[in-house]
Amino acid sequence: MAIFISYSHEDSDFASTLAGRLVEQNAHVWIDAWEINVGDSLIERIQNAIQDAGALLVILSKASVESEWCKRELNAGLMRELEEKRVVVLPVLKEDCTIPTFLREKKYADFRADFDTGFRELLTAVAKVTNPEQGRIRANNTTTDWAQTWGVREGFLFVEYDLIETTAGSAFTILTQITVICNEDASHRYWQYEAKGLGWLGRLIIAQQLAVLSGEKMQLVLEDARPKFLKVLLRDYHSAREYKIEVRCRRMGEDNGMDQLIRVSNYFRQIAEYVQSVTRKLSEEEQAKVAEILAGH
Repeated sequence: MAIFISYSHEDSDFASTLAGRLVEQNAHVWIDAWEINVGDSLIERIQNAIQDAGALLVILSKASVESEWCKRELNAGLMRELEEKRVVVLPVLKEDCTIPTFLREKKYADFRADFDTGFRELLTAVAKVTNPEQGRIRANNTTTDWAQTWGVREGFLFVEYDLIETTAGSAFTILTQITVICNEDASHRYWQYEAKGLGWLGRLIIAQQLAVLSGEKMQLVLEDARPKFLKVLLRDYHSAREYKIEVRCRRMGEDNGMDQLIRVSNYFRQIAEYVQSVTRKLSEEEQAKVAEILAGH
């Protein structure tokens, strides 16, 4: 999910600097100066970007609080807050100005005295929509909290996913722990990305591969409170990369007396989509590094 930056074009320099600093923190940023091309529909592109954004940064200045366009963007963000019942709009105070009524009770990141101080405050606020290592996934009436860790085990890369799934109206939760052990080729490819400062991209690629390779075949049934186990070997037939999957899953809370089907493949797909949504675009320099890795196979 991108971070949408709403600003008056009189504050373009400040907005571009802020966007650049966020990108340095690996945040996925949407700012019109970077995203809108000649011939694009301004209204359509901006409406879609606001709707899909994980957060809406509203830069408050003398110019922006008078801008009708900025007011529309703010209203769209506030409507999403009401509908989704979560914080969407994050105020950024650039200078003394008349703060809009519906933002006066919100804590703002204060950039008036010092940019770095304000930026540190802002990073704390946007962490929940920029962290590719953990998050909350909402799908229909289900919420899944997840986190990942990674490291080296017996010379091979491993990734661990921990997930807790809850369903609205249910008195139980599902705890799933997934361990992914990469073979030599998969580990080597990841370390190539890490060596070029692109470890975050290497982990995204692994998540995407797991989502594709697992297809719809990885699932298990919980019949009672006892944990169930699943072991699968996923092979990428276009390369020599393999992933050994070990799953431990159990139901906790009240027993509803019914069997529960757990689609592990869905977890892989949801994690890959989530990580992709908070991942920024590659710079030209980073694209060149990726090309070098791929050229070496």
